[in-house]
Amino acid sequence: MQIRLKNVHKTFGNREVLSGVDLLIKQGRTTVIFGMSGGGKSTIIKLMVRLIEPTYGQVLINDEDIIKVSFKRLYEIRKNIGFLFQSGALFDSKNVFENVAFPLREHTKMSEKEIYSNVCNKLELVGLKPDIVLKLFPDELSGGMKKRVGLARSIVLNPKAILYDEPTSGLDPISSDHITQMILHLQRELKVTSVLISHDIKESFKSADDIAMLYEGKIIEYGTKEEFKQSQKKEIIQFLEGRTDRPII
Repeated sequence: MQIRLKNVHKTFGNREVLSGVDLLIKQGRTTVIFGMSGGGKSTIIKLMVRLIEPTYGQVLINDEDIIKVSFKRLYEIRKNIGFLFQSGALFDSKNVFENVAFPLREHTKMSEKEIYSNVCNKLELVGLKPDIVLKLFPDELSGGMKKRVGLARSIVLNPKAILYDEPTSGLDPISSDHITQMILHLQRELKVTSVLISHDIKESFKSADDIAMLYEGKIIEYGTKEEFKQSQKKEIIQFLEGRTDRPII
């Protein structure tokens, strides 16, 4: 699945968050989007599944503008895109099995036996043992386990693309590395198109094929991670060094 944003603007009230974003997410590769806090990174991936709509511009999935399609067609497109929210977004009232099974019940006509088999398969794929976690509820899981369960749910429909919103946020270094290894594993196993937004430079570089930098509403740098590291743009160098010229208020 290829995803493309063309001249995308997004305004919230009087604030323009995106001011002409052009970005190509290449099929079968992992693209990391870096940027400052509150700079519009989450806005970009929400646009990719039309959770919000641009003020102006196009969002293309395999050359089809999803802003113009019917809700019926959008529903079909969304089934091919997995979305891992920053919090995991699990249903507190449902156990692990019911959380992961939810998309299968909503979007397929699988038998209970098929649903059980698919849920167990996806839990194993993200490194969880079904016989241990199936009956647990979200408040019985660690932060890292919640992310993994959320990831299992996001891939249970065998999507062609996965969007990760700050997948290592709030995790300790060991758990962060585990999640990164899961992202790499899924990329190898499922050969999906992946989009990842993060502040975690170290972990992101482990999983990235391509990197884009969002700065003041525009993509100011885009290329392979090797090209990104060698960028001579002042904003990129400062970001990688963890510093800024902006005054502290």
